[in-house]
Amino acid sequence: MSDRLKGRVAVVTGASRGLGKATALALAGHGAHVAVVARTESVWNEKLPGTIGETVAEIEAKGGTACAIQADLLEPGATTRLMAEAKAALGPISILVNNAAFTAPGKPPAPGESPRPSSPKKPVANETKDGRVAWPTFVGTPVSAYRRHFDIGVFAVYELMQLAVPDMIALGGGSIINVTSEAARMPGSGPYPDRSGGVLPGYGGSKAALEHLTQCAAYDLQAEGISVNALSPSVAIMTPGVAYYAADFDEYGKDSDFAEAAVRLALVDASVVTGRVLGHLDVLAGEL
Repeated sequence: MSDRLKGRVAVVTGASRGLGKATALALAGHGAHVAVVARTESVWNEKLPGTIGETVAEIEAKGGTACAIQADLLEPGATTRLMAEAKAALGPISILVNNAAFTAPGKPPAPGESPRPSSPKKPVANETKDGRVAWPTFVGTPVSAYRRHFDIGVFAVYELMQLAVPDMIALGGGSIINVTSEAARMPGSGPYPDRSGGVLPGYGGSKAALEHLTQCAAYDLQAEGISVNALSPSVAIMTPGVAYYAADFDEYGKDSDFAEAAVRLALVDASVVTGRVLGHLDVLAGEL
């Protein structure tokens, strides 16, 4: 434990697993009190392990302070409720990490709902021989799924940032970190001699919009001492969300390194570093 973030309260969405969990653990490890937010209170898909309770338990086992807040960002009023619960439990919020994204189909049971009975596995059209699912295609992505990416990754983020700002202004500053991805720039300009990798129209499109939103918010909030930056994995990181799909990369990074980059962005001066889209290895290398 260190005290680099002592006295600060952080909200991290999508923190039951993957980069969100790693970031929540890192922030708490440096003294922040962390609201661990996600949909998952109990494991509902064996390919997507992790719950908000498990993340909180790991933080507390290391001497940190955290609370678990169940929230589905697709539900009306979820953003207002989760921010109110976080503030009531931990105090005024000065760090917001928007990590939640729509990555895998399906959803966990609602709070208080009995676990769904197991049923014979339905075939998935784009499932591979090893049980993973191929990257979605433009033609194979219905507009309802495309819209969900934006509902979670852009519109909910917009609301969460607006809800966090009053606390940050009252505190004299704060940090907002929006987790983005190189998918925002895929597949790039054509033509495409190799089309074996697939595209991510919903996920990548929402990340492109998120990066623009990041810069718009940063422009308005710099005078308030609030930094707003977008942080992307510089190389692929094998999170459960990535592992769910059939993807093979030449190089993998560590989620702990990404989390340390998020900690450093939580400490930057808004007059120096804001409105940036940064790879996590660039942050670790001191390229701020």
